[in-house]
Amino acid sequence: MPIPDFQTLMLPLLQFAKDGQTHTLSDARIYLAKYFSLGKEELAEVLPSGKQRRFDNRVAWARVYLDRAGLLISPKRGSFYITEDGLQFLSKNPKTISISVLDSFPKFRSFRETSKNNDNSIGNTALSPESLPETPEELLEKSFKQIQDELAASLLDRLKNCSSAFFEDLVVELLVKMGYGRYRKEAGNSIGKTGDEGIDGIINEDRLGLEVIYIQAKCWKNSTVGRPEIQKFVGALHGKRAKKGVFITTSAFSDESKAYISHIDPRVVLIDGWQLAKLMIENNLGVSVKTVMELKRIDTDFFLEE
Repeated sequence: MPIPDFQTLMLPLLQFAKDGQTHTLSDARIYLAKYFSLGKEELAEVLPSGKQRRFDNRVAWARVYLDRAGLLISPKRGSFYITEDGLQFLSKNPKTISISVLDSFPKFRSFRETSKNNDNSIGNTALSPESLPETPEELLEKSFKQIQDELAASLLDRLKNCSSAFFEDLVVELLVKMGYGRYRKEAGNSIGKTGDEGIDGIINEDRLGLEVIYIQAKCWKNSTVGRPEIQKFVGALHGKRAKKGVFITTSAFSDESKAYISHIDPRVVLIDGWQLAKLMIENNLGVSVKTVMELKRIDTDFFLEE
């Protein structure tokens, strides 16, 4: 089944804590995963950043919202227990817990009012019903991904209009930033000097020069790279007794070309225009930093008194 939104998680999470014991978020996730019969695929789903599982994020925020309402309390990071208000609320046998339900608690309303009076902070935006079912971090990451995708699309348009010489230099710079080649000058001399047998250049895989990678770079606007082009490149690799190759293009690869490389030796990596743009963003090539935002959380251990 789909991963429940954080509102749906709140009531069973509160019921899980009704024994009055201190619980960990890890224990809560295990309980809730069984409660909602979630499978491995759902539990493995991650946020766009890939840094946190979506289910874990929603459980954590369900706990935060219950804490804001005074139904749970967190003595230290990653743990919680139910309050008297929480027990009293459960004694009424509620059918569900939602943002509108939490609004009936003065502590929660006070938190929302504080958020409203502080420049429409993300806390206020995230706590509005219009933003559901996503958590604040999900909303933030979705927006960030949209901005990154728009940037990648703009980069790709620029790449398709580059000259072959500029594109070759760009490929060099990217590979160096990714850790290939012993130094920039050597890497620069490696690309564009071969130009025969379907190979555009050679670059070291590591800084010691123990392994080399053969490269093909195609700056195409619209044409799809088909299997014949890949076969030609693979044939050139065999001629060099090469073990590894990278085919980089500003366009796309056909399904046949992708299927072909899945069962051949040497190993060949295909990087299409979209992947190339993403790698440029990841390695800060052709882009500049506009804004840096840090996502912080309270260090509850800091407030523990001996």
